Amino acid sequence: MEKTIEAYHIPAMLSECIEGLNIKPDGIYVDVTFGGGGHSKAILEKLGTNGRLYAFDQDHDAVQNLPDDERMVFINHNFKYIKEFLQYLKATPVDGILGDLGISSYQINEGEKGFAHRLEGNLDMRMDKQAKVSAANIINEYSERHLLRIFNQYGEIKNAFKLVKTILEHRKTRPIQTIQDFKQAIQNCIPGKEESKYLSQVFQALRIEVNGEMQALELVLQNCTNLLKKNGRLVILSYHSLEDRLVKNFINSGNTEGEVQKNEFGQINVPFKAITKKPMVPSEKEVFENKRARSAKLRIAEKI
Repeated sequence: MEKTIEAYHIPAMLSECIEGLNIKPDGIYVDVTFGGGGHSKAILEKLGTNGRLYAFDQDHDAVQNLPDDERMVFINHNFKYIKEFLQYLKATPVDGILGDLGISSYQINEGEKGFAHRLEGNLDMRMDKQAKVSAANIINEYSERHLLRIFNQYGEIKNAFKLVKTILEHRKTRPIQTIQDFKQAIQNCIPGKEESKYLSQVFQALRIEVNGEMQALELVLQNCTNLLKKNGRLVILSYHSLEDRLVKNFINSGNTEGEVQKNEFGQINVPFKAITKKPMVPSEKEVFENKRARSAKLRIAEKI
């Protein structure tokens, strides 16, 4: 069944993102997370005949949302390749880059994709189905040390050691292949009153590892400095503290580590100016209408 943009994904903080891009009718813009196409459609509405939009999405299902608009070029790949594709297409430098991180409502609601702990399906979580490593591969094959890193770093799981030990013991007897298999295997690790929150953190950690999300975000941010024109805008929506910290560090220091660098005269050398000193958050009205926007944080910066 064909899905509308609204059914696929409701774009968070849409008006704030579009305003943050400060769109010029003849400008060149990049939407690194096309998804349901909501943000891209809004950008196209602001562009004139000579404006251009380049949109990335590694999920092949996103193709169903493409608008019939010759001003847009769709790139069905991970946004970590932004530099290579834009240079190949001779599209640099650009006037604005938008990223709506995380996963779409469509991906969460499709049980076969394995993103949601409340649904049944294979323990997959690959945004790109051609990728080799799934969540099941990680659970069944990763070492104790690697599993601890994932759940500590990406999920901030308080009982990560117990969780990993439980996984290791269970997989000795039989592989963990489905969401239900996994939930049953780790049942004694789940706090009684916080089951949904706990499983959300565990699934988030696996999803980030499967898709290399943090590494991809770092690459995009590092490339933005050279890809954006002077006064070009960087607009990033994040949904958890790990992402937001990287974006904040990059805007404030020019690198994802947050280490402020000085030139030979002792002057701080940063390539961006923060337009939003603190992250913007959705209104109460938007959160009421779109529950998945509740954790969104929007940061906007301008190339100096």
